[in-house]
Amino acid sequence: MRRAQSIMIQGTHSDAGKSVISTALCRIFSDMGYKTAPFKSQNMALNSYITLDGKEIGRAQGVQAEAARTIATTDMNPILIKPSRDYEAQIVVHGKPYKNMQAGAYRQDFFQQGLTLIKEAYERLDQQFERIVIEGAGSPAEINLNDRELVNMRVANMTESPVILVGDIERGGVFASLVGTLQLIEASDRDRVIGVIINKFRGDVSLLEPGLDWFTEYTGVPVLGVVPYTNVKVDAEDSVALKLYSTERDSEKEIDIAVIQFPKISNFTDIDPFLSEEDCHVRLVSSKEQLQDPDLLILPGSKNTIEDLIFLKQSGLYDEIQRLTKNGKTFVYGICGGYQMLGATVEDPEGIESKVSIEAGLNLLPIYTIITSEKTTTLSKGTIQTNGQTHYVEGYEIHMGVTTFLKPCTPLITQGTTTDGVISENQQIIGTYFHGIFDNDSYRAALINQIRKVKGLEEKHDRVAFRSQREEAYNQLAEHVKEHINLSFIEEKMREYYDKKIRLGMETTMEGSQ
Repeated sequence: MRRAQSIMIQGTHSDAGKSVISTALCRIFSDMGYKTAPFKSQNMALNSYITLDGKEIGRAQGVQAEAARTIATTDMNPILIKPSRDYEAQIVVHGKPYKNMQAGAYRQDFFQQGLTLIKEAYERLDQQFERIVIEGAGSPAEINLNDRELVNMRVANMTESPVILVGDIERGGVFASLVGTLQLIEASDRDRVIGVIINKFRGDVSLLEPGLDWFTEYTGVPVLGVVPYTNVKVDAEDSVALKLYSTERDSEKEIDIAVIQFPKISNFTDIDPFLSEEDCHVRLVSSKEQLQDPDLLILPGSKNTIEDLIFLKQSGLYDEIQRLTKNGKTFVYGICGGYQMLGATVEDPEGIESKVSIEAGLNLLPIYTIITSEKTTTLSKGTIQTNGQTHYVEGYEIHMGVTTFLKPCTPLITQGTTTDGVISENQQIIGTYFHGIFDNDSYRAALINQIRKVKGLEEKHDRVAFRSQREEAYNQLAEHVKEHINLSFIEEKMREYYDKKIRLGMETTMEGSQ
């Protein structure tokens, strides 16, 4: 039976750089000619990715599949956990909602089922691909959880994979976190760690070398690389990454874009294309004092629309948004949950997301939404008409709820015989279910030029080709990481573990035939 060579990337904590290193290795192995797949057994994230067959997986695994030049499938992330309220999350199994579960119930009741799902998904990848890059979650040293964990050392042992431990030096105390992690895991798991990578380094590496020598001597584990901090950006999956976004206004940029940072914000990478535009500055706001008077205000996706709508009211942002819509200068754009909030009401009669059954919306668009148990997950495309121009757009939808027009209005997107979204008569209040709407270069350029026109600025047409830029980012990231890690040593260890896996497989087969 065919088997893949594998490597697992674990970290000392969340946001240590596991996803970035895994993405880089996916592109590196693809460049070397290997048919490569990513794998993360269990992912907790509110940033999602839609597969070609309309299923939902963690965004990081979708991005890693793109980096590996392969088609993403739910086998690459069979379990996705999407927190929806305190101590409760929606469990997504192979891309479809399974049920909402409390944390304790999930840990107690789902463990064996989850383990079976993970084994079966990996087995299918193992037979289809030549190399698999496995990503862990959090830390393998979470000793309070390790007896029933489904994503770190249990997966490494199950797949017979060598492990690289990643530490983030930017946070400080990297040697303590690496040493502490190694000391807290089981001895057999420690033996599986073939080396560590120190990530996000800034400065002169020669000043770090005494620490590197000490670490190897003290632990017996080699340092496989010190990866300098890089501005090369790939999509984030974890809301921890929101700390990297600006919260302050930049007076040197012509276009000021404010994005509401909801407590249950999801798919916040929708805003990333604006980060590449030289005349745009993007900032996150979570209070009325921060909002000020932006040129474009974006209400992003939400995993709990009603509770985040209540947050708008309690924070004072609700009244400030109403004020902005009266000044004739600010464009307001709602995506998915943000689109639902722009309507008259959001209703949740079955208590699917919230204990509040109905909440008044911003009432800026003539729509209302009822939250339903059936989840829409699909890749979508259509056309947008603006100022006599037709823009072909693609995106993806992930939402629970049906939105209805209260009166005839202008849809934003035409999709054959159906439509999506609404645009107000003055074209300054816009809502859509399309995630990734700003990835479409011609439409994004048209929107920015509309804003520039309102501000009395000249139009600009030399815009970024965002999708091409993202592909180039994978190449740049791969080259950056490849330059600073001991790839030959990693490959040697992968082959050793592969040979061991083959031997174990042969021995199992021989035992079964006796």
